[in-house]
Amino acid sequence: MFPIETFVSFVTASILLAAAPGPDNIFVLTQSALQGPRAGLVVTLGLCSGLVVHTTAVALGVAAIFQTSTAAYTALKLAGAGYLLYLAWQAFHASATKISTDKGIRMPLSKLYKRGIIMNVTNPKVSIFFLAFLPLFADPARGPIAFQIMGLGVIFIFSTILIFSAVALVSGSVGQWLNRSARAQRIMNLLAGMIFVTLAAALLIEKG
Repeated sequence: MFPIETFVSFVTASILLAAAPGPDNIFVLTQSALQGPRAGLVVTLGLCSGLVVHTTAVALGVAAIFQTSTAAYTALKLAGAGYLLYLAWQAFHASATKISTDKGIRMPLSKLYKRGIIMNVTNPKVSIFFLAFLPLFADPARGPIAFQIMGLGVIFIFSTILIFSAVALVSGSVGQWLNRSARAQRIMNLLAGMIFVTLAAALLIEKG
């Protein structure tokens, strides 16, 4: 469905963005450190289950916008680019996060899974991000937009599962490393910010 260069670019951006410190992967990291890797893997599945909801909503919404008017799609692109630049600004100014490894209350795995879903589904920023990010790699010339967005969402979800699962499995080492190295966190945030700026520029340059 997707040209190889589009696929590689999308997977690379997805992996880098998933690896940048944020609320979701920090939550995976802390739960893994406190309750073991299995807990982190369950949280990861919950978070990524929530992504299915956002992907479906964005796929249907973007498809409708493509079908209605060029002006509406242009407005969407401008709004998306603005939001990506806002995310870049946040990443550039983000401070290092102290990863808590204090002993906490152990939660049942089923509750961790549900919490992961709720955390993701109830976060409107995820839908806004997907609305700005996924259409960058869709092209009406390649077929129905909704199917393309769903395909991109699936790729993003698998990329997220890959990174978050790795975080869960090596949670102790990753947590200690991030706590010791504020510079490492700043570098990762800087990299994420650069990706957001690049994506915003690509969205503005793209001809709709």
